[in-house]
Order: sequence, then structure tokens, then C-alpha cells
Amino acid sequence: MEFRRLGASGLKVPVLSFGAGTFAGKGPLFGAWGNTDAGEARRLLDICLEAGLNLFDTADVYSDGASEEVLGEAIRGRRDKVLISTKTALPMGEGPNDAGASRARLVKATEDALRRLGTDYIDLLQLHAFDAGTPVEEVLATLDALVRAGKVRYVGVSNFAGWQLMKSLAAAERHGWPRYVAHQVYYSLVGRDYEWDLMPLAQDQGVGALVWSPLGWGRLTGKIRRGAPVPAGSRLNETADFGPPVPEERLYRVVDALDEIAAETGRTVPQIALNWLIARPTVASVIIGARNEAQLRDNLGALGWRLTAEQMAKLDAASRVTPPYPHFPYHRQEGFARLNPPMV
Repeated sequence: MEFRRLGASGLKVPVLSFGAGTFAGKGPLFGAWGNTDAGEARRLLDICLEAGLNLFDTADVYSDGASEEVLGEAIRGRRDKVLISTKTALPMGEGPNDAGASRARLVKATEDALRRLGTDYIDLLQLHAFDAGTPVEEVLATLDALVRAGKVRYVGVSNFAGWQLMKSLAAAERHGWPRYVAHQVYYSLVGRDYEWDLMPLAQDQGVGALVWSPLGWGRLTGKIRRGAPVPAGSRLNETADFGPPVPEERLYRVVDALDEIAAETGRTVPQIALNWLIARPTVASVIIGARNEAQLRDNLGALGWRLTAEQMAKLDAASRVTPPYPHFPYHRQEGFARLNPPMV
């Protein structure tokens, strides 16, 4: 297992991490992801730890806290061998203080997460979304207090816009509060919007990317093919509307390229899609999910080898889209390209 520093921090994380969204799944979204119980979760963690994967990601909103509870059961007796990442800020109830990142909400959410996880500290606490109603100074001062109290080791965010992240980083530096070292982002061969603004910001400011849904919300599992219906067992049948949309022709173009490389390498489509992501700039860890042992072992097969430059170029070309303003049309002009060289 390769380990990388998480952004500008000293924390080293595995290049593949495990997402516990499938644990104790219930409801229309998380129920479709999976419903792994504590016994099954412990077995999956055994396999991860054997492979050197020791970072496990969850969130309070995953199945109303049940994911954290199952993960807590699965790590019991081996807390010192794992890194735990969890997220908060999305609604956990109907009350006025049951969502967001106010001081009251963050303190309570952290205490609740610690109880459900059965631990006295969280390695990485991330804000699941930007709270426009709470001053960033209040958010960061509260996170600083949680770090000083030993309840949180590192802090990060998820799904922030560039200006939201940069405003927070500037405030943290101004006041000497902990800086966000991680940004959990949607990034895949069929979702490359991260590259336009957030990736350059991350490289400039030392923020490591933790990639969620690296298989494009289940579209790059190898089960989706041009001219064929979505297979009956695919969770896309129930969850497609919850995730980022992908134009069909673009998806099929990417799948065609993945199939070609699969034939060349003998690797599976998911392994190739994950391997492409591992090689991308600013990526600290790619979060994989699995409902069973077979899926997990297949995803772990993305490690220990590298796509060739020609194969990377083929995937880049198949997944490329016209960049939005202000990146277009200037990206085609020589002078602009010299000032803003593409990240590779």
C-alpha cells in the first residue's frame, strides 16, 4: 500500500481508503448502497488492514448515524490500527440547530459521533457542506477548540466551492486556527469538474483530495454498456437521480476506452478507473466502497501497477469536456497556456 501525506499536514494516509456508506444502509439512498452489518463490516476491515488500507470514512448522515455505529463495532479492539474520518453539517433532524456548522451544532455533532464510533477522538473531521449562515470565524474557532481538547486531530471539508474553501483557509491563517488539510470531492473519469478550480487551489494551498464516488456513481463498474439497459442488480436503477448526471454518449465513450484498456491489460474496468485517479494531481486517497468481499478485493486490485502514458492519454481524451468560463476559450491561447500550464 502506498501512503501519501494528506495535504500540507504530517498525516500519512493510504492511497485507497474505505467508505462506510454501505454499512447499516437504510432509506431510499443508503439502503440501495448496501446494508452491511457489524459482522460483515469486521470481515471487510480485516481484508482492508491485511492490504495496508487503514483509513475508513463515514458521516453522521449515513443512515442517520447507523453507519458510524457499525464502523465503531467493527473497529472495536483495534482503534490504534485505524484512521477514522467522519463528516457533519448536513441535516440530522428537523430542528433549527440540527444542521449546519454553528458552534452548538459542531460540538453536539462531534460528541454524538464519538459516542456512535466508540472512540474518544476522530482522526479527520470534515464539514459535509458549506454553511452560508454561520460565519467562518465561528466555525473555525469551534474546530480549533475541538482540536485543542483532543477530540479531533485534523479538519477538512467536503463539497465546497473554491471561494468557500479559500475564504476559510485565509481566516484560519489570519487567526492561527487549524487549516483544512483535506477536501472530499466528487472526481472520476465521468466527473472531472474538480480539475477546473478546486484542483489548482488544492495544489497551491496544500489541500489533499479525498475522492468520493470514484466510479462515477456506479457507472464505471463494468456493468454499463452501450446499447444495453442498466443491469437489474445495479444501484443506478434506484439512485441515479441522487448523484451527478452524466450525458450518455460521454459515458459510453469513456466505457469504450476502459474496455479497450481492459483487453490490453487483463485488468477490470473498475481497477483501470481507480488507477487513473490515483495518478491524478493532488489526490491523497481514493475512497472505495464495497458491499461484499469480492467487490473489495477487485477494487484493491487497482494497486501495484500503473497505466502507461498512452493509456492515460486515451482515457484523458475519452473523458475530456470543454472547460467552462473563464477557462474557455483562453485555454487554447498560447499566452494564457504559458501563464496557466495544465496540471498533469
